Parts: sequence; structure tokens; C-alpha cells
Amino acid sequence: MTGTLINTLAILIGSTLGLRLGKLFPERVQRTVMTALGLFTAAIGLQMFLKTENPIVVLCGLLAGCLIGEWWRIEDKLTGLGGWLEKRFTNSNGTQAPGNRFVRGFVTASLVFCVGPMAIIGSIQDGLTGDFRLLAIKSVLDFFASIAFASSLGLGVLFSAFIILLYQGTLSLLAAQAQSFLSTPMTNEMIAAGGVILFGLAVSSLLEIKPIRIGNFLPGLVTTPLIVAILTLVR
Repeated sequence: MTGTLINTLAILIGSTLGLRLGKLFPERVQRTVMTALGLFTAAIGLQMFLKTENPIVVLCGLLAGCLIGEWWRIEDKLTGLGGWLEKRFTNSNGTQAPGNRFVRGFVTASLVFCVGPMAIIGSIQDGLTGDFRLLAIKSVLDFFASIAFASSLGLGVLFSAFIILLYQGTLSLLAAQAQSFLSTPMTNEMIAAGGVILFGLAVSSLLEIKPIRIGNFLPGLVTTPLIVAILTLVR
């Protein structure tokens, strides 16, 4: 839960700065900071992958996971959800509906902060191992994002911090409960799979090197430890 509390505090502070000071940082500074965070995120992803004891298991788990993700069209559904909510709170001509500025800021920020591999992987890792480094990185990202959102969308962005607290806190608590049936090898391979997904996120979203439908890889966090469990049973 430590990482979630840090993330919540970062959004609260960033939103407050955005409301009071507007666009605090020039765009060139924001781009440089994002690049630094992207490189650091990629490095953390590689470090997580090195925890694997059997890279083939991670590969099979990710392949199975991405096939499931493509079948379920997870990335498209997440994108569609954001688009639907955006249209829900705008007029037919695309402008913001009167009186909905607070709601739009709340919904937009909540989606950006909650939807994504880093929120899921970071919360799971925090709950399983107490390691909140990923959520600390996410906190820095969300800090700058909340400044930009709050300066344009207003007070609703600040209240999205409470959604983060509930969403990521719940994931961390569920992960902590999962420790009772997740063995050390299962946990290590799941973290390794998460590292690959995190590296892909850095390449796709933060460094913008190559577009990757990274959301479709999320089922790999389930299929990878499942493969470990199956191999353990058949031995």
C-alpha cells in the first residue's frame, strides 16, 4: 500500500499546483523528463526480467497471454472505454458540455491514472513483495500529468486521486492475499513477465519508439505463473 499512498499524494500535489500555477513546466522540459522516465522504466523492466529462472516459461506465458489479449481485444476495449467516456461528457460538436467540466476532468484523469500496465503491475508487485519502485516511477509520471490536466480541466482532476487510492489499493491487497497460493517460482516468473510488459510500455508509450498493443499482454501476468504451476504438478 505504500506505493499507492505515494501515488495518491503525487496526484494531489500535482493537481493543486496545476490549479494554482497553470502550466508550470515548458513542453520541452516535460518531454525531457518523460524521456528520462522512459529510459529508467525500461531499465527497471529489464531488472525485473532477470529474476526469471526459466526464460522459456516467461516466453510461453507472454505468448499465451497476448493471444488471449488479442482474442479479448483488451487494448481496443480500453481505448473504446476512454473514447465512450470522452463522448459521454461532451456535446455532439465535440465541445465540453456546460456544467460537466468537473466530471470530465475527474473521468479523464481517473482513466489515464488507472488504465495501464504500470498501475496493474506496480500494484501487484507492491502487494506481493512490498517493492513499490514501479508505483514510485508512476507517481512521478502522474505528478506531471496531473499538473497539465488540472490546469485545463479543473478541480475534478484532484478528486481522481481517491480513485487511484481505491483501485491500486484493492489490487495490492488482492495480491497480498494471493501470496498464500503463489509459490516463489510462480512469483518470480510473474514478475519477470511484468518486466517484459513494462519494457514494452517504455518503448511504446514513454519513449514513443514503436507502437505496441501492450494492453493485450496483460493476461500474461496470469498465464505465466499458471504454466509454472502446471509444470510443477507434472514433474
